[in-house]
Amino acid sequence: MSMNMGTGTNMSTGTGTNTNMYELAKERYAAFGIDTEAVIQALDAIPISMHCWQGDDVKGFEGGGTLDGGIQSTGNHPGAARNVDELRGMIEEALSLIPGQTRLNLHAIYGDVAGVDRNQIEPRHFAGWMDWARGLGMALDFNPTLFGHPKSSQGLTLAHPDEGIRAFWIEHGKRCRRIAACFTEAQGSSSVVNLWVADGFKDIPADTLTPRQRLQSSLDDIYAKPLDVVDAVESKLFGIGLESYTVGSHEFYLGYAIRKGLALCLDTGHFHPTEVVSAKISAVSLFVERLLLHVSRPVRWDSDHVILLDDELVAIAREVVRCGLLDRVHIGLDYFDGSIDRVSAWAVGMRNMRKALLIALLDPMSALRDAEWRFDFTRRLVMMEEWKSLPWPAVWEEYCARAGKPAQLPFGARR
Repeated sequence: MSMNMGTGTNMSTGTGTNTNMYELAKERYAAFGIDTEAVIQALDAIPISMHCWQGDDVKGFEGGGTLDGGIQSTGNHPGAARNVDELRGMIEEALSLIPGQTRLNLHAIYGDVAGVDRNQIEPRHFAGWMDWARGLGMALDFNPTLFGHPKSSQGLTLAHPDEGIRAFWIEHGKRCRRIAACFTEAQGSSSVVNLWVADGFKDIPADTLTPRQRLQSSLDDIYAKPLDVVDAVESKLFGIGLESYTVGSHEFYLGYAIRKGLALCLDTGHFHPTEVVSAKISAVSLFVERLLLHVSRPVRWDSDHVILLDDELVAIAREVVRCGLLDRVHIGLDYFDGSIDRVSAWAVGMRNMRKALLIALLDPMSALRDAEWRFDFTRRLVMMEEWKSLPWPAVWEEYCARAGKPAQLPFGARR
């Protein structure tokens, strides 16, 4: 089963517009034993899942929903999608600016679900998305939506003391997995199904164990039937209104993923401000078969800013590449910034994620490892620092030219 289905480019072997710049960069990297042609091919094949919810500020198409569960979209920039046709049009516009294998990550509230409660959704409610994605050669990933609903307003869903409310959300989770299994069958590529719940308390709880026992039992029910999907579970430190206690903590889901053989989702905004996901990747990779990365940019909290090409993003990409995890790590973006043009937000984030992967693929890993294993830390440091000034942007421009995408995004908003 391939993980790599998604919109991509038919990479030619010829060079793009900045031939001289690329040829010089190619020679510089070749001197260190790095084949930029092979790097370009490898880069283009790495799938990145683009999140649909940036396009409409996580409103969805149920009609009249509001956000809860510790998440908030801020900003009122004009142009948010009001219906599925507008959202698909915006996605297609973003794709015209994004090179490489691209998947689309849907939340359950984005189907043809007006008037349909979440414990009643079926594959037919997402037939339009499957047809549209097939036309683009794009694979779909999926997420149950356990927020923005009357049965999530008390801050508990799968860990709720009311058995009826738990049963409602358990059924929703089961149906979402069946929908994703239909995606897998239609696209020939495993759909990644990520489960995140915002269960927790605003103030200090008296009982931290019982809600976790309920959550564990609910998850056992949801995952009881094997399906042809990649199941992932996602932790969080806290959310707005859930500051003191989150049922699904990192420790809870790490243990659960190991025990059940599920993928572990690491969201870059879901940890303490001084924690970084890049420092966790190699450690958890020893104990879970697959990882899912939800890449966002927190500013003091999980504020879901558009990702920058910053040190942490590059560090994440380097850990995935250096640890040889490209076939075990699924990469998806997760932010919703309503303060700027939404198509531009998609394009900036997706391109930055791929730029970080390019930088990682161009690293002289064998030479760095050799220096480290010989305890030549001076050589290791010098190489790491000097490598920062090598001409990776010339390789990026060549890659974009071959992919038929702009090497540089236009400045300003579309509207």
